[in-house]
Amino acid sequence: MSYEIAKAQLLRRGVTLEDIAEIVYSLQNVYHADLTMEECVESVKAVLQKREVQYTLYTGIALDELAEKKLLPEPLQAILEADEPLYGVDETMALGITSVYGMIGLTSFGYLDKVKPGIIGKLNRKGERIHVYLDDLVAGLAAAASARIAHKSESANNYFTT
Repeated sequence: MSYEIAKAQLLRRGVTLEDIAEIVYSLQNVYHADLTMEECVESVKAVLQKREVQYTLYTGIALDELAEKKLLPEPLQAILEADEPLYGVDETMALGITSVYGMIGLTSFGYLDKVKPGIIGKLNRKGERIHVYLDDLVAGLAAAASARIAHKSESANNYFTT
């Protein structure tokens, strides 16, 4: 049940599992020529099944929504409205997701946080909605799903020998 709630919350905020899977595919298709989008979606689903991932999503999405409604205490409200560059709590929360599948997830998250491909970039743009947490949480989900594929691969040793 919690998986369905997390999936519905993402969808309500404009994020589909396929959006995340596209990022996973872009990270892993270089290493796995036969990788399919279906495998990437399945990997995203597997990460989203983890309770600690769900709890992190619930918390981050709730904070974004409270900020949109101007219900957070100051100075937190102003920090989230401005998406202050030195506010790193959003990245810290996302790192909890990336660590589910080890260091590959951490390095992928750093890349995604810098480049902001696909849905991550869309969420990061300032607009009426606040996605201070969600853009990083989606990057964390994609990084963890990518790391999961890397760990399942028979050629996982190639990451360390090339």
